[in-house]
Amino acid sequence: MDRLYLFATLADTRIAVETGEVEAVVKLTDVSPVPGMGAHVAGLSALRSRVLTIIDVAALIHGVPTAPERRGLAIIANISGHSYGLMVDGVTDICRVPEGELPLRGQLDAVWAPYARAIVEHDGQPWLLVSLAGFIEGGGLAQAA
Repeated sequence: MDRLYLFATLADTRIAVETGEVEAVVKLTDVSPVPGMGAHVAGLSALRSRVLTIIDVAALIHGVPTAPERRGLAIIANISGHSYGLMVDGVTDICRVPEGELPLRGQLDAVWAPYARAIVEHDGQPWLLVSLAGFIEGGGLAQAA
């Protein structure tokens, strides 16, 4: 299992994402708020002539929106035919992990339980393996309800 992973920090937590889910990582510029949306929808932005829904994943996890001045990077993904930008604190690396995915072990913060699939070890540190689609299809719907 020699898969390629993107390593990032999100809500001050180390995460890993399979690169097959990632279209790009971009610096966020203009995000237009959408009235009436939950705190986890930061707004809309444009990228290469298409509209992205920008998801504040930290707000989805912790319920508190990220301050506009802290909005730096977003992972771009196509989920269920729609374009999303999922905000992250930073991106650390992209590399293969020969050991592959390891089962979740130890105590996991309850807010991450719906999103964490496994552990990936990189540079001697555990990283939560998450699916970007899980933040939209699972968490986003639960938050909006």
